[in-house]
Amino acid sequence: MDCFRHYTRESFRTTPAGRKIAFSPAGENSPWATPDGDQTGQARFLSSLGFGKPYIDTFEQRALENGSTTEDELLASGLVATDAYFGAFARFLRLPFLSDIDPERVTDIHQLDSQLAEPRFLRLTARNGKPTLLIVPELARMELLKDMLDRHPDLQDELAVTTPQAMRSAIWKAGETRRCQQARQQLFNTAPHHSARITLHGHQGFYSGVAITLLTLSLLSYTQAALAVLHVSLTLLYLFTLLFRLFVLMRTPEDNDAETVPVLEPDGNLPVYTVLVALYREEAVVGQLIGALERLDWPKSRLDIKLVCEAEDDATIEAIQRMNPGPHIEIVSVPPSLPRTKPKALTYALAGARGAFLAIYDAEDRPHPQQLREAYAAFREKPDDVACLQAPLIISNARSSWLSACFALEYSGLFRGMLPVLAAHRLPLPLGGTSNHFRTAVLRRIGAWDPYNVTEDADIGLRLHRLGYRCGVIRRHTLEDAPTSLPVWLNQRARWYKGWLQSWLVMTRAPVTTARHMGWISYIVFQLLIGGMLLSSLTHPLLFVSLIFMVVAARESGADLLFSWQGILFFMDMLNIVGSYAIFALMGRNRMIAFERKQVGRRWIAIPVYWLLLSVAAWRAVVELKTRPFVWNKTPHAPVARHTG
Repeated sequence: MDCFRHYTRESFRTTPAGRKIAFSPAGENSPWATPDGDQTGQARFLSSLGFGKPYIDTFEQRALENGSTTEDELLASGLVATDAYFGAFARFLRLPFLSDIDPERVTDIHQLDSQLAEPRFLRLTARNGKPTLLIVPELARMELLKDMLDRHPDLQDELAVTTPQAMRSAIWKAGETRRCQQARQQLFNTAPHHSARITLHGHQGFYSGVAITLLTLSLLSYTQAALAVLHVSLTLLYLFTLLFRLFVLMRTPEDNDAETVPVLEPDGNLPVYTVLVALYREEAVVGQLIGALERLDWPKSRLDIKLVCEAEDDATIEAIQRMNPGPHIEIVSVPPSLPRTKPKALTYALAGARGAFLAIYDAEDRPHPQQLREAYAAFREKPDDVACLQAPLIISNARSSWLSACFALEYSGLFRGMLPVLAAHRLPLPLGGTSNHFRTAVLRRIGAWDPYNVTEDADIGLRLHRLGYRCGVIRRHTLEDAPTSLPVWLNQRARWYKGWLQSWLVMTRAPVTTARHMGWISYIVFQLLIGGMLLSSLTHPLLFVSLIFMVVAARESGADLLFSWQGILFFMDMLNIVGSYAIFALMGRNRMIAFERKQVGRRWIAIPVYWLLLSVAAWRAVVELKTRPFVWNKTPHAPVARHTG
């Protein structure tokens, strides 16, 4: 203890109030020194770091409120650097301190990744004939550890102290090859029927070929009859999808005001909450992202934020490091491998998730500060089979262009209209790609995300329902900006359609079996949701072609044609077109607040053009599904601009 008390700390840290704490001995002249007789061993150690009783009492109170430890609260406060704290701990124990660990000395043994979640012990391979056992000591056990070392001084030649961050960093690196292989292959190897790695299974390819051949022969041999049957079939399917959306429109959810949701009060037992954010070439929005994450109303001592980056994305990693985030924020570097997709990166990072609950955000997101609290409160109230909660996504730049205005209407109708109705009726939810909150244990149990599905959100929502779980919704939102450039929007939407096609193909490999697992009503709803959306987008231009032919035919044959079966089809096509646009606009506008409707303005008149562009994206997705099924079309992001009304 004497050798530690006479050590002069080299570094200083600044408190949030601007006051500097010198990590020099807390002797008689220290402003925070207290009589040794009034202190525990832990308190004496903290006092020796320059923390007096008021600080210690504050950390202890926070620990009681948050269900953490005094040590957790101290490190999360930012008043002491992690290296400085554990370096002092090493000197107190008279052990060597390693701030960096050579990953080459770490063997990728069985269950190595358990130390990612709770880094405590790590054995290094021998160097100079002497192995080393690294420890991350705990403040609560410091006296026990000190007594053990005093009784067994020979252990001082075998032990060394390190930080949790250094231990995790070495473990991530040592196991990256094995972990990457698992992220790519685990779902396919354990549950191939859930994986999109094979686009068309043998029987799907066979039946698809038969159907295309029969359709082609029918069109060549019986052109008029075949076109009539095809027209009637597509019109009815389109109409069923339209009626389903009308049902959703009429089922107005209860109050959507997030402010009416009660705030979760501290109960002294908050769990660790993991937040995963997959980043690739996102250096421009790193500052905005970290600012949004820092505003989350959840104790930093109980936060486990992982910014998941591609290992060679130096610009993004350096941008994060320049921000110097606290110990609750960790960079996870994913080694290069194919497919290079967001779900593969998330599955890779899941190995180190410490939280009982887990949230997914995107680089450009600005989640409501109390979203985690609402999600946790909802998980506590709901049964264990509710495995995921979706927060609503709101487009904040609807005023920027007609494209973003239509996007805002679409998101409003989906996240504040469609999904709440589906959740209320215990039906499958095609989740959004962000602001999903999971029970971490369930997420691991179902095999995590499919690295080969480029809309991992819809896939995992459907898979959860298929395996007997349910998804729900919460009210506190996440703000996003929609693309305002047509090429960017088209790239993003083509990827979405490609992923929805992948999900539809996965779910129709064994339709009868899948329907039995999900329930027939749920399976029909899935077909209306995903299949109907794909069908309406792919066939939408054909409705206009049909209308043009009918108008031309009516002018040549007279108005009597309108009273024939062709005329009935004509009116149904008109109903499908007008109804699609009207329901799209109403579902969106009805869920918006006045400010949002003002931002959209009259740009809703561009909906017909927007729907035609959806068709372009859908057909592009069909082509890409054949030519490059697992390519992730990257959506660039920029810091949010301030939009005034």
